[in-house]
Amino acid sequence: MTKNAVGASADLELPVERGCPFAPPAEYERLREQAPITRITLPGGTQAWWVSAHREGRAVLADRRFSSDRRNDGFPLFNLNAATLRQFRSQPPLMVGMDGAEHAAARRPVIGEFTVRRLAALRPRIQDIVDRFIDDMLATEHRPVDLVQALSLPVPSLVICELLGAPYTDHGFFQDRTAVAVRRSSSAQDRQRALADLRSFIDDLITRKESEPGDDLFGRQIARQRSEGAVDHEGLVSLALLLLSAGHETTANMISLGVIGLLDRPEQLALITADPGKTPMAVEELLRYFAVADAVTTRVATEDARISGVDIKAGEGVVVSGLSANWDPSVFTNPADLDVERKARHHLAFGFGPHQCLGQNLARMELEIVFDTLFRRIPTLRLAVPVGELPFKTDAVVYGADELPVTW
Repeated sequence: MTKNAVGASADLELPVERGCPFAPPAEYERLREQAPITRITLPGGTQAWWVSAHREGRAVLADRRFSSDRRNDGFPLFNLNAATLRQFRSQPPLMVGMDGAEHAAARRPVIGEFTVRRLAALRPRIQDIVDRFIDDMLATEHRPVDLVQALSLPVPSLVICELLGAPYTDHGFFQDRTAVAVRRSSSAQDRQRALADLRSFIDDLITRKESEPGDDLFGRQIARQRSEGAVDHEGLVSLALLLLSAGHETTANMISLGVIGLLDRPEQLALITADPGKTPMAVEELLRYFAVADAVTTRVATEDARISGVDIKAGEGVVVSGLSANWDPSVFTNPADLDVERKARHHLAFGFGPHQCLGQNLARMELEIVFDTLFRRIPTLRLAVPVGELPFKTDAVVYGADELPVTW
C-alpha cells in the first residue's frame, strides 16, 4: 500500500482496542503513514472510508459535501440493527445529525448559552460543586476511593442538570441509560431500549418545563419560542437528549483519564501545580492525548468529492479518527509524549467545522477547575493500583475508565 493510494482497502476492522492503554492502536499509525484515507470494515461488515491524518480529517469535517444526517443512506452507523435504524430514522434528528440551514437554525438559538462570557458567570457555582464533592472525599474513612463515582461522574452531571434545569435526583437514571447506549457490548435491543427510555424521560422533562419554565436554558428556549409563535416540543426533546447525554459522558471520562495521565507523569503534574496558569494548556494537551470520542465523527458524502487525491463517491460513508489525527506527528511533535506546555488547541477532540462541539467551553472550564482544585486540595493524591490494572472502557464509544481507585 502506498501513501494516498486511491481506492486502497485496509485490513482494519473496527473496533480496535487502544494500546498500553493510552496509545492509539498500532494499525492507526501504519494507515496514517501509508494511506491516510483508506477503505475499512465497520461492525456488521459494511465498508467506509477511514480518515486518519490531521489535515485530511479537518478537510472532511469542514467540507459541506459530507453530511452529518444519519437519515441518509450510506451513513456509517455503528452497531445498529435494522429495527433500531428504522426507529432512529422515524424520530426527529439531534442537532449533530443536521446539515446546512437546518443545523444552523437549531444551533443559533442555543449557542449564546455556551459563550465564554455566559459560562464565566457559572464558574463560582462549578467551583462550589467541585469543592463539595472533594469535601465528601476527604471526609470518608474508607480508602481507596473510586474517583469515577466520587468526582468524575457527579461533577459534570450536576453542572449539566443545573444548566438545563433538570432535577439532579434523576442523574443516576440518565447516567445508566447513557452508559448502556454507548457500550458496544450492549445488545442492539438493550441500546434501543436505553435510547427509548432516555427520550421518554426527556419528553416528560420538557412537558414539565413547558408548564413551569424557569431561569435555565430550556426555560429561556421555551420563552423565546412562545414569543415567536409556538413551542417546538419535539425539537426541544431532541436538544435536551443531546445535551444531557453528551454533556456529562465525555467530560466525566476526561476527568478520570486526565487524573490518570497526570498522576502517571508527576513531572507534568508538577508544572501545573507550581503554576496553575498552565492548566488551560494542560487541558488542551489532555484532550489531544486521550481523544475520548475517537471514531464518532462520521459523515456520508452527498456528492462526489476528492480529498488529497482520493475520490469519495456520493453515498459512501466516512469516519474521521480524532485519536489518530491527534497523534499525527506532522502536526504534534512527539505525539506519544504528554506535554502540558505543548499549546495543542488545534486538536480534533471537539471536532472541526460547523459541527464543532457546542459545549466545548463548558467542558474546558470544568476540567480546569477540577484539576486545579483536586491537586491543590489533595496534593498527596495517588493511584491505588498500577495503571495497567485499571479497568478501561475498551468496549465503549467514549473511552474512559470504569473505576479509578485513588488514595492519599
